[in-house]
Amino acid sequence: MPRKQPLPPPPPHIPSNPDHRPTANLLAGRRRHAPQLTLSERDITALAPAVATWLDRDVHPATIQHALTSDLPAPLRHPAGFVRNRLTALLPPPLPLPLPDTAAPRPAVIPLQDCDLCDRVFRAPEPGHCRDCREAETYGAV
Repeated sequence: MPRKQPLPPPPPHIPSNPDHRPTANLLAGRRRHAPQLTLSERDITALAPAVATWLDRDVHPATIQHALTSDLPAPLRHPAGFVRNRLTALLPPPLPLPLPDTAAPRPAVIPLQDCDLCDRVFRAPEPGHCRDCREAETYGAV
């Protein structure tokens, strides 16, 4: 009697919404970091929109992984319910919109100059003499 060939594994399930493929991959990969978070395909499909919400709020995938895998209860009886609760309860708020730049314009910085007479450094819009040399010229000391 010929030996039966084993059946090939079923093809991986691809979510119908292409936007949820990265989120489904993120959820399916959690079991690499925490085996107790192994989820069924149905659970992954149901939870993918919640992960997409996190990603839409500019949360890095590593942050999502930390939120899902840190401080796991022992024993974990319902991984899908646990993940759903974490995704809902720990959802960060959306980032605020950037405010328009309403700050007062900065005053122009007056450049440094070297005094033509004594080489002292002073701030002035134009080259010339420092205050001490100007006063000395005014009172005839130079």
